[in-house]
Amino acid sequence: MNKYLRQLFTAVVALFVILGLSSTIIMAVRANALNNDPRNARSLYHQLGAYRGAILASDGTVMAKSEPVNDAFKYLRTYSNGPLYAPVTGFFSINQTADRGLEASRSMLLNGEADSLIWQRAKAMLTGTTNQGASIETSIDPKLQQVAYDQLGTRDGAAVAIEVNTGRILAMVSTPSYDPNKLATHDTKAASQAYNELSAGQNSPLINRATSQLYPPGSTFKTIVASAALETGDYQTDTKIPAGASYTLPGTATQLPNAEAQADGVNGQISLQEAVAWSSNTAFAQLGVKLGASKVSDMATKLGFGSTITIDGTESTGTPMTATASTFPSDPTDDKLALASIGQGDTTATPLQMAMVAQAIANNGKLMQPTLVDRVRAADLTVLSQTKPQTMANAFSEDSADKLTTMMESVVTEANPQLAIDGIKVAAKTGTAQIGTDNSAIDGWVIGFAPADDPQIAVAVLAHNTDVYGSLAAGPIMRAMMQEALQQ
Repeated sequence: MNKYLRQLFTAVVALFVILGLSSTIIMAVRANALNNDPRNARSLYHQLGAYRGAILASDGTVMAKSEPVNDAFKYLRTYSNGPLYAPVTGFFSINQTADRGLEASRSMLLNGEADSLIWQRAKAMLTGTTNQGASIETSIDPKLQQVAYDQLGTRDGAAVAIEVNTGRILAMVSTPSYDPNKLATHDTKAASQAYNELSAGQNSPLINRATSQLYPPGSTFKTIVASAALETGDYQTDTKIPAGASYTLPGTATQLPNAEAQADGVNGQISLQEAVAWSSNTAFAQLGVKLGASKVSDMATKLGFGSTITIDGTESTGTPMTATASTFPSDPTDDKLALASIGQGDTTATPLQMAMVAQAIANNGKLMQPTLVDRVRAADLTVLSQTKPQTMANAFSEDSADKLTTMMESVVTEANPQLAIDGIKVAAKTGTAQIGTDNSAIDGWVIGFAPADDPQIAVAVLAHNTDVYGSLAAGPIMRAMMQEALQQ
């Protein structure tokens, strides 16, 4: 008898263990996945019926908030100036799980379900009050964001501004944009129709072009090749390197020309500084081949290429906001290396990545982790977390950064005086990448920082599928952004 009792007891204990493990898995390990499952109608009503915290700009401007409404969901998510801030906020929709922007990366905090808000939830339960989510205070400068958005206008493109010493993202604009309010409506039919229209095609405005789209960076990539050259110790700003009016790509009959006669140099030679100033294709193609793929690739990797970059959030706060990994070809042949070294061929980058390159040069070679959130506050204004600057990599020496700055200043003073700002030294590098069938269109780029002698802001601007050089398509946008940032 005792034997059967022991077996029964063992079986009951085993069942309780299994029940405990399954409950733990469901309530802890798989909680986020189950809550975010679009089939979970109960979770949907729970989330829409919760007071979701606000998303704020750096000056307190409300970008997103929840307003009480007289329907089954109790609260409606609203976005002030929605298209302006959409790349930052993302959207919160009755039909679609928040999968982008801060609405996704800080979802658990915004809806009040994060572990750090357990005491607030308990207090609300005991007092019978409504549980409120945390508010998210971002680093976005509304005036700078507006200038970038207005300047891009109807273009397909993106603009990013970063605070040099901290990595704080001051502006992040993607155009064309969209209005999150159309997706936040409680009219399920209207929300579905809006999502279907916005998500259709490769040029969907839901795509954040600043972080999720890759483009050939053109001559802005020459700053990376120049930094790799400087770090060898064999090159200075006045070092003469091979140039010429045309360069035959190794092993091919393809001729690579320059856009400006000044980029040809004299007697087939040009100084490294002049090669940067006049964006010499023939010089940098040959320099890349001379350095070798390993040195150029290593420098690109130090500056963030090859890795997905987390901008905000963790698995515990929601779905992290990330930037697509920029690319440099692996073990390319010399002809492909030559093209990759001038930002063409298999080299691709996001606008955020190229803004980070400018930031590292401006910051003495120190690449900072880009961030969007300054702090998170509970409903009682208690600070739950505050972001601190974090170094991603020491990409190159301060000496190399100084030399790169000097060379980038000459881009403005010698080749592109229209980018100059009165009383302020500007360092920049323009880029014009050929795209499309038969290279019939252009991705126009510019990266830069100012003041060059005391850097505060680093900027990258992309104008996609344009018909003019990057200096003309993207240059004026960068200049306007710098002027706005530095006059505050």
